[in-house]
Amino acid sequence: MAKPVNEDIRFRVMRALEADPKLSQRDLAKSLGISLGVVNYCLKGLIEKGQVKVGNFRSSGNKLRYTYVLTPRGVLAKAKLTTAFLKRRMAEHEALIAEIEALQREIDPEVVGQGASKSIR
Repeated sequence: MAKPVNEDIRFRVMRALEADPKLSQRDLAKSLGISLGVVNYCLKGLIEKGQVKVGNFRSSGNKLRYTYVLTPRGVLAKAKLTTAFLKRRMAEHEALIAEIEALQREIDPEVVGQGASKSIR
């Protein structure tokens, strides 16, 4: 059974497509730092859920290319993913600040109460 695409990847793909619907799957994979197979799998899922619509356009020459446009359902799903993504990142940020402060206290006990903004000497 195929591994489900995680929410962060789905969010990043939808965000990139919203910015530029003419991105190819290869361009998406390269810009997001993920495999072409993951992009393809993610797009198929988004299309099946009705969150992305595929259209054709002709590039220079005779090549046929695709556009990937977020549907209204996709815009709503992206908004929910954005909220969840932001909450996860903020929690990670707070955890990192706490870890940095703890490490600074190990190095310099005088740092206690001064916050993570004080640089390490």
